[in-house]
Amino acid sequence: MRKLIIVMLFVSFHLIAYNQTIKGIIFDKNTHEKICFATVYFDGTFVGVSSDINGEFTLNIGDNTHMPLIVSSIGYYSASLEDFSTDKPLIIYLTPQLYNINEVTVSDISLVKKRKKNLKLFKEIFLGTTENALNCEITNEQDISFNYGSDHDTLKAFASKPIHINNKALGYELTCHLDKFEYYRKSQMFLIVGNNIFNKDLAFETSENKSYLVRRENTYLGSRMHFFRALWANDLFSAGFRVKNLADKEINYQDIVVQEVSKKPNPTISIKKYLQHPDELKILYYSNSSEIVFSKSKVYFDETGYCDLGINWSGEMITRRTGDMLPFEYKLK
Repeated sequence: MRKLIIVMLFVSFHLIAYNQTIKGIIFDKNTHEKICFATVYFDGTFVGVSSDINGEFTLNIGDNTHMPLIVSSIGYYSASLEDFSTDKPLIIYLTPQLYNINEVTVSDISLVKKRKKNLKLFKEIFLGTTENALNCEITNEQDISFNYGSDHDTLKAFASKPIHINNKALGYELTCHLDKFEYYRKSQMFLIVGNNIFNKDLAFETSENKSYLVRRENTYLGSRMHFFRALWANDLFSAGFRVKNLADKEINYQDIVVQEVSKKPNPTISIKKYLQHPDELKILYYSNSSEIVFSKSKVYFDETGYCDLGINWSGEMITRRTGDMLPFEYKLK
């Protein structure tokens, strides 16, 4: 079975909120002009707003103080904000995207065929090949371009606009701000850097609501979100998970989780948990097996199932990609 590694941009930070509202202004890093209609959101959630014509925004934090705050706009790389105070408006600068694409206009028959082939491969890697993924529709495929240069081993994709996805299996509409996509044909490994915001929940708007709920539950069980929620609660065994080391020895919660307790600056006690282990770990969910390799010493995670950047995945869990993504607001019924 081939192993694939995916990296989604979930940048680590710990948001310290003194109140429930963030205000800010967004600028072009090069020209210092204000950027209107940029999207400010918590990655992987329904929570987000757009900047106004003056580049200004106000966002209610709610319960998302533990989540990455992302700022995205057409033609710019996304920015993530770390360790800031909400006492005064945030000043945010976005860096313009510069694409080096040898071919962006597909006109002759040979490029039409190549684009069709590249688009098919892109969707297999980006969305996945599960039943849920196969029932996803990218509604603006025309905004996705590919490199047609001399590097035949690497497929690079560029999105001139956010990618809009209609997940007909799970009943969600979401938007992906794609910063980087590379697929290496020889090694069959890939890199995806991007952020997602959920736009619409169709579960209670159509007659398919029961089917959506069943599919969501099946998708959640055994997922990375399920694993980290169970790990936070120290309930891996009851949830159906087991963790083993390279020697196939079962690992306990206290062997892989470190906890930090802080009373400042929040008025109540704050608990932060980190996953760490010196070697590769195997995660078993009944008959399914996945592996994780750490790219840094410890990885922050929380009770919502959010996990910080710092883990490379392979095995069963990596087969569940954008087409199997659930919002962090999802709750198992």
